Amino acid sequence: MANGNFIRVTEFILTGVSEHPDLQIPLFFVFLVIYGLTMTGNLSIITLTSVDSRLQTPMYFFLGHLAIISLGNSAVIAPKMLINFLVKKHTTSYYECTTQLGRFLVFIVAEMLLLAVMAYDHYVAICNPLLYMAVVSRRICLLLVSFTYLYSFSTAIVASSPVFSVTYCSCNIINHFYCDITPLLALSCPDTSFPETFVFIFAATNLVFSIIIVLVSYFNIVLSILKIHSSEGREKAFSTCASHMMAVSVFYSTMIFMYVQPQTNHSMDTDKVASMFYTLVIPMMNPMIYSLRDKDMKATLKRFLTNSCCSFKLMQF
Repeated sequence: MANGNFIRVTEFILTGVSEHPDLQIPLFFVFLVIYGLTMTGNLSIITLTSVDSRLQTPMYFFLGHLAIISLGNSAVIAPKMLINFLVKKHTTSYYECTTQLGRFLVFIVAEMLLLAVMAYDHYVAICNPLLYMAVVSRRICLLLVSFTYLYSFSTAIVASSPVFSVTYCSCNIINHFYCDITPLLALSCPDTSFPETFVFIFAATNLVFSIIIVLVSYFNIVLSILKIHSSEGREKAFSTCASHMMAVSVFYSTMIFMYVQPQTNHSMDTDKVASMFYTLVIPMMNPMIYSLRDKDMKATLKRFLTNSCCSFKLMQF
């Protein structure tokens, strides 16, 4: 990139997870395993919830879409990051950067909203089981998921517009492993107070709204569980909810850390670690948290594998 602040940036350089040459290959294999587990786990959920009629319920309907979102979120970030571990030149074009940021915002906002929807679904299932199928009907499920995708797409356009409306010149090194709002604004030539304030208000509004739904839902769930007379029933319900709440807590805490604080408080190294959680680690964890502890899901997986093995043996004959 030529020197001089009058030169307009046409491409960016991503520093990646680490700039140490000796760590590139080990990190490549670590994140390749994470990405492989993410793909396998989420594709398994999508397949099982689609083919088995026993899993055609609202809870598994939302779980299937969470798997789609987790898969999309990871696919936006991981491939480019893995390639950069193996090549010396970590460049990305201006338009490739805008596309990555836009797609990332679509999936991250969709996951944020869907977690709130799933918390409400759990609340109705536990607190009002007799009204469950009426309150969370097929039509309502389709409306909630459609709203989630439509709102996240609209949010991505609105939130990314101020980021790319500013001028980027001379310095083009992004201290991150993907194109994100905070490291991009750090490269802007003019004053970024307006886009920073806009992104802060937008992120805070969305986070607070979804967190309130999650907190109210799980608060009522806990109250209902405490009313269960059977200690075994309480323990089972708490065990299931605890894993869900852990995943939700990690997701929202890292999102708040990243986007609902002034830019002056940001440390790029800690931002990278936080970003790894909601872009790579949580999409890998979701299938384990929401499926491996689920008896119906495990039974469906066992039947699916058994039928697949039988079909393979028949093909051999």
